[in-house]
Amino acid sequence: MDGIGRHLAAAVAFGAAMLFATAAAAQKANITFGSTNATSSNYALAVAMSKAIKKELPDANVSMIETGASVDNLRRMVKGELDFGLVMADTLVMAKEGAGPFKGKAIEDMGVLYVHDVVTLQLVVRADAGVNTLADLAGKKFSAGIRGSGAELLTRQMFQVMGIEPQWSPGSIQDSIEGTQNRQLAGYSKYGVGAGLDSTLRELLVSTPMKYLGFDEKQRAAILAKIKGVDFGEVPANTIPGQGAVTTPVVLGTYSARLSMDDKTAFAIAKAINENRQMLIDVFPHLKNMDFKAVALKTEALGLKLHPGAKKYWTSLP
Repeated sequence: MDGIGRHLAAAVAFGAAMLFATAAAAQKANITFGSTNATSSNYALAVAMSKAIKKELPDANVSMIETGASVDNLRRMVKGELDFGLVMADTLVMAKEGAGPFKGKAIEDMGVLYVHDVVTLQLVVRADAGVNTLADLAGKKFSAGIRGSGAELLTRQMFQVMGIEPQWSPGSIQDSIEGTQNRQLAGYSKYGVGAGLDSTLRELLVSTPMKYLGFDEKQRAAILAKIKGVDFGEVPANTIPGQGAVTTPVVLGTYSARLSMDDKTAFAIAKAINENRQMLIDVFPHLKNMDFKAVALKTEALGLKLHPGAKKYWTSLP
């Protein structure tokens, strides 16, 4: 082999070695994702997700951290503190369009990796608070949800659309529980577990009689006309024993990343969640009835974008 040939062979070998090293490095990369407040039922679900992803990416250092949920996670992703995180679909729409808290600072490069649940926004009040309708909350102290969460954002938006002005009391889930128990708050708003009770409300019901508030037809029509990414569904009768069914907002809960995440990692994360979904079902049994592929693809009907790597995985399924 002449000198040029030897140099060319060495260059090819070096290039191959660098590609191998880059691939190996990608497999061993740190992956950090944001969930929600540790007192939320969804935090336990995020722990299960972390285990599922670690199973699919055994060489990666996967870390799940407690955050303030949707809005907080988006801001942290923009800062590069998170690789992906929990973001409710309606919040993702607002971020994309530069609306609400994202006015003048739209985040257009987000892509959905997977949907973790189809959740109801549940507005609950003390049974003795003198509140029977949403309109009765005018002037009452009420928590819109965890500060910086999608629940807080959606709740405040809806009340603005309906023209109802409670005395907002921002804070954590624990603040909502204690404030309601101590009769300092009429109640609070929070995403449930599917259409059922979450751990927060279960805990509260032990000491404090509570009831759901529902949305009437006029309120639903006004909200659907103004807020994208939201639908309405039913919390079944006797979810709180003795109470009838109520109609309440329904939102897709997503875990999303910026489009700068490489396709291979996005594909692997989506695959990990779907193929290890039993880990999630063990935490949220109602997920056994959820079609993970169908709800992931449904996000595009809302005007959202599936991450190309995740879309490649979801569309590869029969």
